[in-house]
Amino acid sequence: AVLWAAVGAVVASAAWAAGVFLVGDGGGAEADLRGYTAPANLCTSADYSSFKAQYTGDAGTPTHNELEDPALDDSYCSVSLKKAGSTYTDAYLSIQLQLHKKTDPGPEFTARWKNYAESRTGYDVDTVTGIGDEAYLVSQDTTGSSSSSGSIDATLAVRDGWVTYSMDYSLYLSSYDVDKDPPELDEVVDWLKKDTRATLGALGD
Repeated sequence: AVLWAAVGAVVASAAWAAGVFLVGDGGGAEADLRGYTAPANLCTSADYSSFKAQYTGDAGTPTHNELEDPALDDSYCSVSLKKAGSTYTDAYLSIQLQLHKKTDPGPEFTARWKNYAESRTGYDVDTVTGIGDEAYLVSQDTTGSSSSSGSIDATLAVRDGWVTYSMDYSLYLSSYDVDKDPPELDEVVDWLKKDTRATLGALGD
């Protein structure tokens, strides 16, 4: 009995060791960063030429901030957009690039963007193909047939491996000073797709 107890203890110990070896702490996966690097200044590295072509007024210098950490590299850029002759800012553009170096952002990314309309009233969510591993366009247009009020908000969010990227355009029609005719949502979507592809192509492999 003593012998079998000893053998059982050895087997149990070996099995536990094998389990630790195989399962470990659930981490340790190598970050799939696809060759991306987080720029020191995303405002000068991101391509938003489609928007600059439409908003040619001087709205001041874009603002940016960066975080570099063993777990996450995070670059952010905020741009004010102004039409030529406008007194006030006409629209806003924000851009964010995140390199997740310790954890796979996939499940949370999908949960957040695929289900965006469930937590935000009035938004539409569309799957976008041909950009990264997965991409979603979330949008809301409340301008209707009137050009005197309403807003347009459109975000293109992309995940490529363990890298996430988003570009968000926001327009509040009451800020228009020169031209009460806002861009169509379809136009904005085209600009987002074009500039996102160009930016990711420049920052990745």
